[in-house]
Amino acid sequence: MFTADEAERLGKQGERVILVRRETTPDDYHGMIAAQGILTSAGGTNSHAAVVARGEGIPAVCGADAIKLSPADGTFSANGISVKEGDVITIDGFTGNVYVGELPLEESVLEKARAGEAQAREEKIWKAFEALMAHADEVRRLRVRANADTPDQAKNARERGAEGIGLCRTEHMFLGEERVGAVRQMIFADTEGEETKAYDALAPLQREDFVGIFRAMDGLPVTVRLLDPPLHEFLPNQVDLAVEVALAESRGEDVEERKAVLQKVDELHEANPMLGLRGVRLGIVKPGLYAMQVRAIFEAAGQLRREGGDPQVEVMIPLVATAPELRQMRDELEPVAAEALGGTELSHLEWGTMVELPRAAVTAGEIAQTAEFFSFGTNDLTQTAFGFSRDDIGKFVGMYEERKLVPANPFVTIDVDGVGRLMRIASEEGRAANPELHVGICGEHGGDPSSVVFCHEIGLDYVSCSPFRVETARLAAGQAAVGAAESASK
Repeated sequence: MFTADEAERLGKQGERVILVRRETTPDDYHGMIAAQGILTSAGGTNSHAAVVARGEGIPAVCGADAIKLSPADGTFSANGISVKEGDVITIDGFTGNVYVGELPLEESVLEKARAGEAQAREEKIWKAFEALMAHADEVRRLRVRANADTPDQAKNARERGAEGIGLCRTEHMFLGEERVGAVRQMIFADTEGEETKAYDALAPLQREDFVGIFRAMDGLPVTVRLLDPPLHEFLPNQVDLAVEVALAESRGEDVEERKAVLQKVDELHEANPMLGLRGVRLGIVKPGLYAMQVRAIFEAAGQLRREGGDPQVEVMIPLVATAPELRQMRDELEPVAAEALGGTELSHLEWGTMVELPRAAVTAGEIAQTAEFFSFGTNDLTQTAFGFSRDDIGKFVGMYEERKLVPANPFVTIDVDGVGRLMRIASEEGRAANPELHVGICGEHGGDPSSVVFCHEIGLDYVSCSPFRVETARLAAGQAAVGAAESASK
């Protein structure tokens, strides 16, 4: 199916659907979670489609640029083969292959055992797996957290052995028709009153999510990242909307409302949005936005604390490049947090930042004086260190790997010599300035075994990855500890 609406409609009817899009946006979320698989012709390992798919446990092939989509005709094609809407295809999220027709599928033995559906042989495998994981947990030094954005994801992560949440992306709480509508109300607001009204609509939705997440992770740390992406991601695609308006106008339809939306999309358009008005910059320009999020976080935490729970909160301010940015945000937001708590004390409360810019890494000593933790956002740190677009690297990274221009895709495995050196500098200088600083990683590298070994080597406190990769990270952390002990004994 080529539209999220159709994927959702058929999914509710019990049909197994693969959603095929050029790329996905928050508008597609309802169709994505109803689908069995996702296929996009643009994007890559860190695109919107890939991030949502990993969090929800949905197989996906992202950035298959050989595929040419013609959704208006209800087809896509590749290698001379045309596939119509409604045809059956099979995707392999490991290899990236797309097959015409239905291939035989087999459910994971471990997932069947986890669900209590295993037969005798599968039970034996499950017990061996549990014994191996117990040994890994016994020897590893690195803690393993999860990237989780909803109560269900948090619960799933904890069941897989996560020791907290290292990244709760609040923008994913804005997905879905009702929530995207409220975000757009905030974006389109012409007055402070209209903007406040939009925040008032969003606050209870966020607070409810945080209550569920803190409850699922009771007694474990939850790192909440304040809104990070550029605002245009919550609006329709600029080109698609312009074409829609032009076609509607040619048919004599009333397009005033759509023209107003297009005008706002044009105003927010940035030549390079990943380096534009996002992260802490958005918090500075729209202080009411971060204040609303912090209020929702701490109202939820205060509620659970009064109920006898133990919510452990870490607030992460993203895309910080200078110490004054972080200082100003803390000065503005800490009073909001205190007011929301209303005198309730938490057992664990920290403020920190995501280190995802080279400048932040090399001035970490200054920033650490205002931070209680660092979390490396290795996706953006890799993007800004290399100057590679994480959404477009798929067009040439295969050739780069084949010609040994890079040892591996740097968005999959940490580039030790470049990005890794920035991480090492930031860790060492940050801890020198603030010995109490704790340091982790929350980019998807946290689920890559080779990257986990590197994180162990430079002395990080934890890694964080998607819920479905938690066990891989636990095992890799155990292997890293054993390998380090063996090396030390030689």
